[in-house]
Amino acid sequence: MEETKKMTRKDKKEIRNRLKHLRSGKLEKRDARKGYIFMIPWFIGAAVFMAYPLGASLWYSLNNIRNTPQGLVYTFQKFGNFTQILLSDPDFLVQLVDYITSTILSVPIIVVFALIIAMMLNMKIKGKGFFRLIFFLPVIIVSGPILGMLTEEGAGSVSAIDMNAITSAISGVLPSMLADPISDLFNNMITTLWYSGVQILIFLSGLQKIDKSMYEAAKIDGGSGWECFWKITLPNIKSLILLNVVYTVIFISSNSTNPIIGLIQTSMVSGTKEKGYGYAAAMAWLYTVVVLLIVGLFALLLMTRKGAYEKQVKRAKKAQKREARDRKKIERRNVRNAKRIERQRAQGKITSRTTSREDY
Repeated sequence: MEETKKMTRKDKKEIRNRLKHLRSGKLEKRDARKGYIFMIPWFIGAAVFMAYPLGASLWYSLNNIRNTPQGLVYTFQKFGNFTQILLSDPDFLVQLVDYITSTILSVPIIVVFALIIAMMLNMKIKGKGFFRLIFFLPVIIVSGPILGMLTEEGAGSVSAIDMNAITSAISGVLPSMLADPISDLFNNMITTLWYSGVQILIFLSGLQKIDKSMYEAAKIDGGSGWECFWKITLPNIKSLILLNVVYTVIFISSNSTNPIIGLIQTSMVSGTKEKGYGYAAAMAWLYTVVVLLIVGLFALLLMTRKGAYEKQVKRAKKAQKREARDRKKIERRNVRNAKRIERQRAQGKITSRTTSREDY
């Protein structure tokens, strides 16, 4: 009977744990509801200030719009603007290919540079606030027309003598399709690195939240700085890497110096019969689709790849679940055996002397 009481106490304890788990699940749902409530203003703002402009631009892209003294005249032509852009507008396609190549090349450079600078600023050095100001100051300077003025003066590019040597070296190794975008990237390297101020701050905030005891424990176990970086730092800031990649792609795509933005604006105010508001809207929608595909590509590369640490954690969790299932099976079997022995004792079939360990 004492053994049965012990098992029933275990069952009660297990029931209490399950109730606690259910209560914690309710708390998580309540916190999630609070989060959705705080997101309601954003949804309202998106519906009011984004839904109508997006719908209007989509309707414009399906029409040929002419600006007359009587107002705008709409001529519905389905996907005529899109087919005209893709089949008979070489400027847009050339600019789009250059944009895709330069974005895929420049985004990793900006993010890696931002991570390196953030790790350096996170070290114990004197004047960290001053250095953070230096790296974030270009974000303020390059905003607006100041960036265009600096670009026209050649402040954001490498000198012509050095650039000629770089271009000749790259052209001798790579084909022209890759050599031209890489040469442009080196030519605008200073401007490209100016775009890393916000990313540095995001990485810096993530690095400061990592528990320092993890690094101390790793060093006690003989881990090197390189191993700490791959097994502690990167897994903890993996979500911030994806955030910075998405932010960098959107920032480069919506930058005023982007030649595609200028091409869309020129098409919008063009006085030709084929172009106009509808043509520019169709061009903008094609450009948006390409930007979303690039964001999806980077997200796919970063979200599907799991680190060694995450794999070890996943295997450890599976082993714990398997051990818990085996332990529950043993407990249930012990409960059944104890009940069977008690029934047999009550019926007088066995006595305490005849009970062996095998019965349990």
